[in-house]
Amino acid sequence: MISLFFRGLVLGVAIAAPVGPIGLLCIRRSLSYGSMAGLLSGLGAATADGVYGAVAAFGLAFVSNFLTDQAKWLGIIGGLFLCYLGITTFLSKPAEKSAEISKTGLAGAYLSTFGLTLTNPATILSFVLLFAGFAPAGLGYGQAVVMVGGVFLGSALWWLLLSSGVSRLRHWLTPGRLVWVNRVFGVLITAFGIIALSWRG
Repeated sequence: MISLFFRGLVLGVAIAAPVGPIGLLCIRRSLSYGSMAGLLSGLGAATADGVYGAVAAFGLAFVSNFLTDQAKWLGIIGGLFLCYLGITTFLSKPAEKSAEISKTGLAGAYLSTFGLTLTNPATILSFVLLFAGFAPAGLGYGQAVVMVGGVFLGSALWWLLLSSGVSRLRHWLTPGRLVWVNRVFGVLITAFGIIALSWRG
């Protein structure tokens, strides 16, 4: 069981670590609003990773088939939402260093990345392929639970390290510098959205 947990932990980190649109959102929110906003953004993605891990581990074929069948529309929704986030990030005014994000804002940070990660059907293909390499054949129910728990905690650990590390740079940010951070990250996030839409064309 312990070895299965650590396999899941490694898998969770491997899925979360590559810097993509979710990573950019987490970094930007950590810089603008602090580590809690960045962490909750990451935990939204980690929860979605756990969902996909469960689909792969428990062999939920009907869920996998639905995601595959709806891949085009899910990709379009995710791409459009990324474009929206990118544009609003580009246009947003710098937040004051002392400003605190509200509870509603924290919930939105979590839900937005959870939804974005779920609308990327390619993620489930990654989990299926990686599970084939990491997980032994014929996982029992208890073993699957342990491994999925490892996936979630591995992903969450990565987001904790990223958000806490990045938030330490907040003291370096002046309002002028934050304007350029917003512009650069807005362009990059929008580019990810355009790429996602072009793949669905």
